[in-house]
Amino acid sequence: PVTDGSRELHSLCAQLEFLLQFDLKEKRSFFGQRKDYWDFLCQGLARCRQEHEGIHFVSSLDKLKTPVGRGRAFLRYCLVHRQLAESLQLCLLDPESLCEWYYARSPFLSPKRRAEILGSLYELDCVTFHLAL
Repeated sequence: PVTDGSRELHSLCAQLEFLLQFDLKEKRSFFGQRKDYWDFLCQGLARCRQEHEGIHFVSSLDKLKTPVGRGRAFLRYCLVHRQLAESLQLCLLDPESLCEWYYARSPFLSPKRRAEILGSLYELDCVTFHLAL
């Protein structure tokens, strides 16, 4: 199993975060706080399901104060529960939402690249992750 001490885990999470932040449009909340990929994931999953357990879990963690911190915790939750590919795929279903959140260079706006990314993430479902949540 992959644990918190794994160098590969840190590299994987950094690459996932890079992909989710690459060419992300700058958006601000009503109170001026900068939105990040966490907000994109919340909006995308809210559109598709009643409530995603990962969103509920991360939102309940009082120690997390920033969207980036919540996003990182969500990625870890999804890796442990083998839900990363499915969760991201649900967020990428709506082309209008993608254009609202990402500029044209984002790999998520390219059907070919999006399929390659999701295919790689689905392969992670067979890997066991033992991470502190």
